[in-house]
Amino acid sequence: MPVTKYHDCPQILREFLTYHETIKGQSSKTIEEYYLDLRMFLRFMVLVKHEMPYDTALDTIDIKMVDIEFIRSITTPDIFDFLSYLANDRVKFEDSSHESSGIGSAARARKLSAIKSFYKYLTVRTKQLSMNPVQDLEFPKIRKSLPKYLTLEECTRLLNSVQGPNAKRDFAILMLFLNCGIRRAELVGLNLTDVYEDRIRVVGKGNKERIVYMGAACKRAIDDYLPERNKVVLSDNRALFGSRDKHRISVSAVHRLVKKHLLAAGLDASQLSAHKLRHTAATLMLSNGVDVKTVQEVLGHENLNTTQIYTHIENTELKIASEANPISKLHIEKK
Repeated sequence: MPVTKYHDCPQILREFLTYHETIKGQSSKTIEEYYLDLRMFLRFMVLVKHEMPYDTALDTIDIKMVDIEFIRSITTPDIFDFLSYLANDRVKFEDSSHESSGIGSAARARKLSAIKSFYKYLTVRTKQLSMNPVQDLEFPKIRKSLPKYLTLEECTRLLNSVQGPNAKRDFAILMLFLNCGIRRAELVGLNLTDVYEDRIRVVGKGNKERIVYMGAACKRAIDDYLPERNKVVLSDNRALFGSRDKHRISVSAVHRLVKKHLLAAGLDASQLSAHKLRHTAATLMLSNGVDVKTVQEVLGHENLNTTQIYTHIENTELKIASEANPISKLHIEKK
């Protein structure tokens, strides 16, 4: 959604969003997340600064008149109040009867990240402010859990389960997830011209391009699918994958087809998804000797730390393998 459509936010916020859209080249999804998080932040600040009743619904607060002078009046304690509100009072599920309050640490960290980006823009990029009240604030501690993934045997079951009128298309999609580790949005954005001999051109986050090589089985899946694809005319005929209504396949359609085949394979579709297939690709690569830096490039991770989560999985599997060795159960004391 273009920044111009964010009509309910102040000029200073629109300028920040425009900067990230046009100069930083960030995706529309990232821009929308900045918009939603910072709109909530500014609404809460208006509530606090204007001493409005604390139970005032944030979505009723007008922030169009917020300017640099108002933002300059926001202090570090004010921001602590906002973080406390998120942790203790913010309703977890909007538009529902769910009564529990306080959102999780990951959601709070995302909002604080948006606020930090906003203040960095105002202090470093545009120099409208000289003081940054969030510069030294630490992010909430996030409980890290190992990503779920499929074993090689489960991958085989999943691929063998693919049947039906769109079998070649669905099989090619699953192979791209499992072999190349691309994101769901990246798969949806693939065009016919992005497929070369044994590789694909992928446009990732921030419109960054990368080349990902396909293994022999993945290449065969694409080669088997292409004659079928070329018989169909889509509304966007550049698209590599189409839907039954003759449009480019959507993110939600990919989500549904992955869930369908997971169920057909007898796998837990409630715990697995297209993104978990990406986790699977990373895990299988690392556990079969690919170095973490190479996996980072394949997955399109900007930060190596994001990729290194999978090394913990690999280490866990190595520990399990070591303990499975009967030698590990011997109790021999050397004197």
